[in-house]
Amino acid sequence: MNDGADMNGGKVVTRFAPSPTGLLHLGNVRTALLNWLFARKRDGRFLLRFEDTDRDRSERRCMEAIERDLRWLGLDWDGEARLQSARAGEHAGALERLAEAGHAYRCFCDASQLTLDRKLAAARGGPPRYAGRCRRLSPGEARRRAEGGEPFVWRLALSLRNDGARSGGAREDGGDEVVVRDLLRGEVRFNRRDLDDPVVVRSDGTFTFLLPNAVDDAADSVTHVLRGDDHLTNTAAQVWLLERLGLPAPAYLHHGLLLDADGGKLSKRKGGQTVAGLREAGLLPMALVQAMARLGHPNMPEDALDMASLIHHFEPERISTAAVRWSDDELWRWQARLLRAMPAGELAGMLARVLPGADAALASLIQPNLSRIEDAAAWARLLRADAPPQGEAWQAACAAGADFFRRALACWEALAAADWKAWAAAVREATGRSGKALFLPLRAALTGATHGPEMSRVVDWLGRDGVRARLADMIERCEQTGGEGQS
Repeated sequence: MNDGADMNGGKVVTRFAPSPTGLLHLGNVRTALLNWLFARKRDGRFLLRFEDTDRDRSERRCMEAIERDLRWLGLDWDGEARLQSARAGEHAGALERLAEAGHAYRCFCDASQLTLDRKLAAARGGPPRYAGRCRRLSPGEARRRAEGGEPFVWRLALSLRNDGARSGGAREDGGDEVVVRDLLRGEVRFNRRDLDDPVVVRSDGTFTFLLPNAVDDAADSVTHVLRGDDHLTNTAAQVWLLERLGLPAPAYLHHGLLLDADGGKLSKRKGGQTVAGLREAGLLPMALVQAMARLGHPNMPEDALDMASLIHHFEPERISTAAVRWSDDELWRWQARLLRAMPAGELAGMLARVLPGADAALASLIQPNLSRIEDAAAWARLLRADAPPQGEAWQAACAAGADFFRRALACWEALAAADWKAWAAAVREATGRSGKALFLPLRAALTGATHGPEMSRVVDWLGRDGVRARLADMIERCEQTGGEGQS
């Protein structure tokens, strides 16, 4: 099957074409990533085009935010970002050509009429679609009504169900089917009797997605479009109008949808997570890229840990046509894995936000226990002896009591060198405690937490003075509260 690359001299061109009406959300990220991987895999070009024809909702700040998010994710684009509005003249010209050839027409039906038509169609057992009433109007009559100020939209004359409704009853040539050539699904055939006459221009004169998106793809020499299978019917309309305009259609790849945990489509309208929000939460960009790259792409190996590896192992023909569900757990699993593999010096810079004063040595100490950057706050006591244990750690320390820590301190002072094993053995002998009853309060006193790094590493990190200071602090706290509560 021809995959479309020859329409641009053998150079693959993909694009990401968001509407700048909000922030980048997870569904956007998948679309951008798949198109980026496809282009980079084939040494092609990846374009960024803002579909800003919705003048009331498009915002410059949203464009800037999307660009910032894409750069953060490492999804670079070739050339300057394009604006769909810059081709307004080409879109108008394409519509005029379609109208002159009888492939587009003005529709004056108001909302109440459309609702009634759809209800009647449904009552007859058919799909609730437009009845094609305005295709009966002659071009002259439609023009006179428009010039008289009557509101109208422009529709494509796509459906064969409505073809006989055209003035004079003439049938439009072009066949009964629209064929979409899909890289995953092969030839997807649409009977035009099953299609609607879609709106391409709203009553306020602004274009809908269909025509500008398709015309711009041709103008930008886009060879491949990767998007969700909810666009299949849109693709059929776009292929049809491109054929009518004599313009090349790209090759399409319609993958399964990305769903939320409840099985609904992920979108910004449903409150899906934004890239900006995840970044502010301390997420590593590669964690999001890794989680996304594997959705519907099960052959991506676990050890593909950088962009070059993801590109190398990307196999678009293996992307699933079935819907996939997003998992926050999987996202944060990748976050934990990447944090634990990060150079300690780099990690220390990130920890400073929640643990001021953290250096590479401390980062290395707690790194195996981090799942999120915020987790580091639990080990504040490693940096400051006066940082109180919290929650279960405080309860464990109180349960042990001041006398336990006095004996532990005495054992510590008696040691010739800082040695965790020797100290633990001495405290066991002095207190009669063992197992959890021994180790948990000692960990709580030194680290402020009930779990974490190996105690031998903790003792080495704190040194003689550090251990002594934390035991003395714990004795004082227990004395002040009688071992029953935090001061």
